[in-house]
Amino acid sequence: MTRIAVLQMTSGIDPEANAATLVSAVGAAAESGAAMLFTPEMSGLIDRNRARAAQNIVPEGEDRVLAAVREAAARAGIWVALGSLAVAREDAKNDTRWANRAYVIDGSGEVAARYDKLHMFDVDLASGESWRESSAYVPGDAVVTVATPAGLLGLAICYDIRFPALFEALGRQSCDIIAIPAAFTVPTGLAHWHLLQRARAVEASAYIVAAAQVGKHADGRSTYGHSLVVDPWGDIVLDMGGEAPGLAFAEIDSARLAEVRKQLPSLANRREIPN
Repeated sequence: MTRIAVLQMTSGIDPEANAATLVSAVGAAAESGAAMLFTPEMSGLIDRNRARAAQNIVPEGEDRVLAAVREAAARAGIWVALGSLAVAREDAKNDTRWANRAYVIDGSGEVAARYDKLHMFDVDLASGESWRESSAYVPGDAVVTVATPAGLLGLAICYDIRFPALFEALGRQSCDIIAIPAAFTVPTGLAHWHLLQRARAVEASAYIVAAAQVGKHADGRSTYGHSLVVDPWGDIVLDMGGEAPGLAFAEIDSARLAEVRKQLPSLANRREIPN
């Protein structure tokens, strides 16, 4: 058994305030015996006003939120799956769009892995909400896994959950856990959040840890919450609800992984589908 912590946040437009929340959670998670903390998508800044947001989006070497979390992780000796930050791309050249980037930070404060969100949230919802993530962010181009104290961790971010090929690729690498940090809208959350998280856990025969944003944010948007931990059978181990931010804990059970994979060896039974 490995104890993990999950942070549900209501990130705002002030990176310093968000950093303080993250640093506090790192300390509390370590004090409660967690080996690893998981945080949501856009932990450092949620601001749909892109002109205002641009004042706070810098290359990762200058990012105060990343630096604060790395220092806190080293101080507490805990790993952190920092759901994602908006960062300026140092190789941008004539393309000034940013990256929506996840970080895995080890217990000495070093960055163990980076993952840029593959799929951009470009949608028009019946609720009237319209989003064009691709106008501000460049999609990544790599599947990323990393060894952690909780097991082999695969990385995804929010809208990625709707694309099974990514999770098939992570399943082929025998990930024990897949992180799906999110800032899900309320309409799509009500319709699909629990369904998709459980399906991905079953497909990949892995634990899903989905730390989420929740509630009304300073930029005017609302997010669904319900941070989840789902086991490889699809059973919900933790649901933090849709009302408030907070910190909660769950266990990653390697014996449960082995039991499910023995009963339903779907990864081993997989065949290539002919065109």
